[in-house]
Amino acid sequence: MSDTCATGEKLFKELDQFIEESGSTPDRLIAVLQRAQELFGYLSPEVQEHVAEKLKIPVSQVYGVVTFYNFFSTKPKGKYQIKVCLGTACYVKGGDRVFERFLEELGVEADEPTKDGLFSVHAVRCLGACSMAPVVLVGEQDFYGKVKPDMVSKILKHYSERGA
Repeated sequence: MSDTCATGEKLFKELDQFIEESGSTPDRLIAVLQRAQELFGYLSPEVQEHVAEKLKIPVSQVYGVVTFYNFFSTKPKGKYQIKVCLGTACYVKGGDRVFERFLEELGVEADEPTKDGLFSVHAVRCLGACSMAPVVLVGEQDFYGKVKPDMVSKILKHYSERGA
């Protein structure tokens, strides 16, 4: 058995344990999906089918919830999710150039993880800091204001040194 397969089985067992402990009723769907995403990093079709089976609901219902709420993801994301604001104030002050520089330096398309799984870059519409435009959020807490394209390398280096 490969390490990847063993890891996947372990994660499904952990998810099953969560479902058993919290209740395997359809009203627990969002909580179960949140836990599944924490474990797997995203909600693949396989994970959605598993949840549907365990909660005894149609896969279409699971898929409907996953695609309705923007905090659920059906695609893998990087460990460090870089959110670049492209709202009006940030765009006018060069947010689009900052966004393009992240994509260029990482060699990825928007919303696609790097090969090592360390980064993914996402355009967002507002981070609530227009006076500091353009702004970038890495993860959930690391906020950068007045970002210029030539600052991108330094930001990436900081997280690359932290590694996986």
